[in-house]
Amino acid sequence: MSAVDYDIGIIGGGPAGSTAASYLTRAGLSVALFEGETFPREHVGESLVPATTPVLREIGALDLVEQAGFPRKFGAAWTAATPPGVPTMGFSGLSHGLGAAEIEFDERDQPGVHQAHTYHVDRGKFDQLLLQHAASNGAKIFENTRIAGVDFDGEHPVIRPVRDKDNGTTVRMVVDASGRGTMLGRQLKLKVPDPVFNQYAVHTWFDGLDRTALSHDKKKADYIFIHFLPLTDTWVWQIPITDTITSVGVVTQKKHFTASKDDLEGFFWECVGSRPELRSALESSERVRPFKAEGDYSYGMKEITGDNWVLIGDAARFVDPIFSSGVSVALNSARIATKDIIAAAEAGDFRKARFNEYERTLRRGVSNWYEFISIYYRLNILFTAFVQDPRYRLDVLKMLQGDVYDDDEPRALEAMRKIVATVENDPDHLWHKHLGSMSAPSAAALF
Repeated sequence: MSAVDYDIGIIGGGPAGSTAASYLTRAGLSVALFEGETFPREHVGESLVPATTPVLREIGALDLVEQAGFPRKFGAAWTAATPPGVPTMGFSGLSHGLGAAEIEFDERDQPGVHQAHTYHVDRGKFDQLLLQHAASNGAKIFENTRIAGVDFDGEHPVIRPVRDKDNGTTVRMVVDASGRGTMLGRQLKLKVPDPVFNQYAVHTWFDGLDRTALSHDKKKADYIFIHFLPLTDTWVWQIPITDTITSVGVVTQKKHFTASKDDLEGFFWECVGSRPELRSALESSERVRPFKAEGDYSYGMKEITGDNWVLIGDAARFVDPIFSSGVSVALNSARIATKDIIAAAEAGDFRKARFNEYERTLRRGVSNWYEFISIYYRLNILFTAFVQDPRYRLDVLKMLQGDVYDDDEPRALEAMRKIVATVENDPDHLWHKHLGSMSAPSAAALF
């Protein structure tokens, strides 16, 4: 057997790659991690869900995140300019009306979570913290090292950098955590555009934003807020980054964005102007970053594992981020995949079949996210009705906590699916006119 430079080569130093590196090195494997940029790097703000907490604890990083001083996140809220008089159709607990809701994470006990809060994080600082933690665990980090591709023709994979393709790094296995760069997905021609969620975002940071402007409870102004807009398939995120700085982004379908792609500022203000109280609050604060656009929002992969390789995080699947699933999928995919990788290393066998449990678990969890998001877009007043109704609240909260990987389909999804079908099939239904334009097929067709 020919020699290798490292047991595992990881492509990408974001949360998925860094987390995988920490798990693997703590298990005694040698790891090389290749990151194309030099950290800290600017990245769109992120709001974590509680499913990230057990992972951070397992890799020894939770105390570091707590000590970093990121704003604590105790819950989430949704606001809407829902027209008055929308019938409640038998749903109870609608204290803020249809289209608006609030949840607190500690309403439901979650396995492995022993604190009431998670975090809003500046991704530049958060990603650097996790990368440095991986290095402290023993991973060899190569920053500013872009990867051209992986050669699978020999006995072991060879990771070849852009600047020196002839001197690659030989490893026993490759973990692609390259994010939306999808390095192996593109090389192996696995990437499939999502047929429904062709979303774009325009975002920036504001200093001094009055976060209470659209809040029903002023004590909960530092929650993550999702503001529904009275525009088809369009919403706004509001995420605290520091005590005074807030990340705000408009998310919409590509077809709505295309005509204004050369005028990001105009598009942003036109959209938020559909909620005058939101626009007024933003105009009264100071924008501290230029407007940026994020595209190519949702996609899947035909395969996420193979002989000597796995895809994790955004390199495996990216779904519209309305429920803050991005970092949760990154960390949990790393957690689940590395369990199989460690077992494969012990057996000396890195063939595809070794990663079946990872593939099954990730597909099940992300499919639950996908359908949950699909239902939200198709009939968002139904989503908030379920959030507020005591019959379904804890089941929906389970999904919002990111607790989607260890069970079969959540009970609320089946009930939601039946109601959406009823509304779609009855033009006279009192909710029919509130249907969004998206209509998602089964997630199994894509992922």
